[in-house]
Amino acid sequence: MAEYANVIVDISHEKLDKTFQYRIPERLQEELAVGVQVEIPFGNGERKTTGYVVELTDTPEYEVAKIKEIGDVAAGSIPIESQLIALAGWMRKNYGGTMNHALKTVLPVKQKRREKKQRFVKLELSREEAQEQLALFEKKNHKARIRLLTALIEQSPLPYEVVTGKLNMTASVIRAMDEMGILCVEEKRAYRSPFGKIDRKEKPLVLNQEQQRIVDRIWQELNREQHHTYLIHGVTGSGKTAVYIELIEKVVASGKQAIVLIPEIALTYQTVVRFYQRFGERVSILNSKMSPGERYDQFERAKMGELDVMIGPRSALFTPFSNLGVIIIDEEHETSYKSETLPRYHARETAIERGRMAGASVVLGSATPSMDSYYKAEQGEYILLELEKRIEEKPLPACEIVDLREELKQGNRSILSGRLQELMEERLERRQQIMLFINRRGMAGFVSCRACGHVLKCPHCDVSLSQHAHGKMVCHYCGYEEPVPQNCPECGSKYISGFKAGTQKIEEIVKKRFPEAKVLRMDFDTTRNKEGYEKILSSFANQEADILIGTQMIVKGHDFPNVTLVGVLAADLSLFVSDFHGPERTFQLLTQAAGRAGRGKLPGEVVIQTYHPEHYGIELARQQDYKKFYETEIAYRQIMQYPPCGHMMVMLVASRDEMTASLSAELLGQKVRQSQEKGKLTGLSVIGPANAAVAKVKDIYKKVIYFKHADYQELVKIKDVLELFVSSHREFSSIMIQFDFNPMNGF
Repeated sequence: MAEYANVIVDISHEKLDKTFQYRIPERLQEELAVGVQVEIPFGNGERKTTGYVVELTDTPEYEVAKIKEIGDVAAGSIPIESQLIALAGWMRKNYGGTMNHALKTVLPVKQKRREKKQRFVKLELSREEAQEQLALFEKKNHKARIRLLTALIEQSPLPYEVVTGKLNMTASVIRAMDEMGILCVEEKRAYRSPFGKIDRKEKPLVLNQEQQRIVDRIWQELNREQHHTYLIHGVTGSGKTAVYIELIEKVVASGKQAIVLIPEIALTYQTVVRFYQRFGERVSILNSKMSPGERYDQFERAKMGELDVMIGPRSALFTPFSNLGVIIIDEEHETSYKSETLPRYHARETAIERGRMAGASVVLGSATPSMDSYYKAEQGEYILLELEKRIEEKPLPACEIVDLREELKQGNRSILSGRLQELMEERLERRQQIMLFINRRGMAGFVSCRACGHVLKCPHCDVSLSQHAHGKMVCHYCGYEEPVPQNCPECGSKYISGFKAGTQKIEEIVKKRFPEAKVLRMDFDTTRNKEGYEKILSSFANQEADILIGTQMIVKGHDFPNVTLVGVLAADLSLFVSDFHGPERTFQLLTQAAGRAGRGKLPGEVVIQTYHPEHYGIELARQQDYKKFYETEIAYRQIMQYPPCGHMMVMLVASRDEMTASLSAELLGQKVRQSQEKGKLTGLSVIGPANAAVAKVKDIYKKVIYFKHADYQELVKIKDVLELFVSSHREFSSIMIQFDFNPMNGF
């Protein structure tokens, strides 16, 4: 039994950094756990206050005689806050970091803010007059005005930020239509709902047999208090959103609440408005553009029982619903569900734990499920439900692969293959739009031969070697290195190097080849500010440009009906990233990219350019055959014991002094290896230490060690031992350690 409890006193306060330690009286030993609300003496005057237990420990942090005793377990505590604090404790244990890191993740930080005014765009015409005006705009082909007027006929008023953001309207279009007396912009106190007044006259959804079967199965089990994790594997266009809405309707009607997680980039107006039309003011959204104060207000509304549904990226998972019924994670394969900051939690695993605590079911959905989820479904840990038919009988786009090795043989050294150029000319003549997708910004680290396609890999880890400025290639898992060869070791060709075509370079090539075409580029550089992002999307949506070039941000969640050609310029860039997820990411990205073509009435075509046309990740993406891809990829993962067939933990050791970082990493690696030699850690692989992918950031040197084991909890124990070892030895005072479990991007 623990002797002491660390207690946080006021959880709504901005400063969550401070915990206070209290002694646990014997009579409360059985009752205390992380998350329990307690009554404690506080301050010099011994005034009574309440706090939450965030950690139980045997280690006193102060002079023992000065540590006060907990008074009692508080009566009438707020169960939802207790549950979220217990969830923070679970995250701290399973992902590392401090308890304060975890608390700041799960609890909204209270901030004072001025009352907000919100602007709305309101239709000033009657429905008949608006339809007449729409016909005039259609005659003159005023595309932006057509889209705005159509949206306002469907729903008025619309929040100004929805019109400028989700509908991609510029202020000049709104001003011009205001001057014509078609609409007006009015300012009101901010509505509780981020979408203003919603028209709820949507016809009830009519589900097909497959959809209805899935809804009935989940609902019946949920109703019987049988809580499971379900994986809906549905082909693109199979109607997963309709399944979510129907299921949520049943959950809400039974008096419970629902959380819907959507990747930030896919939070489109069209997706969210369907939920609003069904649930009206009882639904809210979170997104990265909201201030902490606005986010806090939404969480307060949830706690007060004013909301039934919360939609948002991974942070929406911590909505303080007290009677949660279902958590839905759409596009569950997206890497954005894994946090890149401490604690490095995965929303999927954390949602399952929150569901367990709350007595809620978890529904995962994707056209290309993550290997982890499909593996767990195969193992019976999740329940697999499939949607095999598309709702609208729109055909998938025709997909063809171009072998860049053949292009080189024919003397074409351009990034654009002959076939792609031919199809681009055709589309430009027909005034149809084109998207060119390069799946990584800037230069890729791997080295390959352009004549035969050979990629230089680590002989120990089966990941590509990364090219570094000192003329060497390095493995970021084990530290193995070798010099960059002058000629290809496979075919002897001199065309061996890193891939150097970024989006900017491609833009120059396209403009030179098609001088008449209007070209837009969308990548990190052109979208640094919010306006850049919206301006580009707005121009392309209004058909003010013919070609859009971009990184992966252009293939997610955007619907451009006039796009009939998608070119994937370098499928290999994500195929040979220096971690084991390469083929999986490539398959998912290519499937998504293909899905951008032919979304309107016209059929679409996709050209995938690659030096590895025979690679299963590329060929099976062309065929859109997920199951075959999964079977092939899982066989490789089993051989290498990579997740999900085993578990992996990476430890980062960082210091301002390079020698300290190196020696500390060596020492910690040795400590684990010594335990292995004594037979205490069986079935463990220790790889490294090696330099991190970026070995030095802001004068801080970074080393990594990888640990592989079949049992996740064994890795958690190793983390606990290493954290304790570092905190209790003064020689490690100048280093920082962090842990990441089953890493998706590495440090």
